[in-house]
Amino acid sequence: MIRCHLARLMGERKMKISDVLRETGLSRNTVTLMYKETAQKIDIDALDKLCCLFECEVADMLEFTDEQA
Repeated sequence: MIRCHLARLMGERKMKISDVLRETGLSRNTVTLMYKETAQKIDIDALDKLCCLFECEVADMLEFTDEQA
């Protein structure tokens, strides 16, 4: 299972989804799906924009775990 840490990163910076939308230009649907960890696929461009915004590595945004949902 792949875990997405967008919600944690946003919480640490006290950001709302609307803040992320404004800063990255991503669609609300893309950010919401990642925030809620319900995305079935993630666009590389979206991941790049989020990593730039949060000044983090891909491994800080996404994590592989052996757990099943």
